[in-house]
Amino acid sequence: MADWLLLTRMEVANRGDLAAALAGSLGIAPTANINPERKYPSMFEPIHGSAFDITGKGIANPVGTFWTGAMMLEHLGEPEAAAQLMRAVERVTADPALHTPDLGGTATTRQVTDAVIAAVQGKNA
Repeated sequence: MADWLLLTRMEVANRGDLAAALAGSLGIAPTANINPERKYPSMFEPIHGSAFDITGKGIANPVGTFWTGAMMLEHLGEPEAAAQLMRAVERVTADPALHTPDLGGTATTRQVTDAVIAAVQGKNA
């Protein structure tokens, strides 16, 4: 298994969407375009992008955004903060009551976001 793949932007979009769908939802996958030499900025975003089709409906799964944030923190040299955020995401996603509609649940974007924030703050140990 490879840790890295060198792909064109279109290949990344196609393979990323496929991998996210196989994992259960486009809403959970992170992605990044990383410049390892750090000569140019790196870009981090959830694999689903902006998801304009569901904006304002309260059904977007924010897990991909949080996971992407953890990747960015790691890249920026903040491994402890990245690990803390990932532990919060893992704790929240383990609870079926906090699954958004894309995962077959009924939780809202706000409920999942609030749960991740509480987990980061240590309020739902």
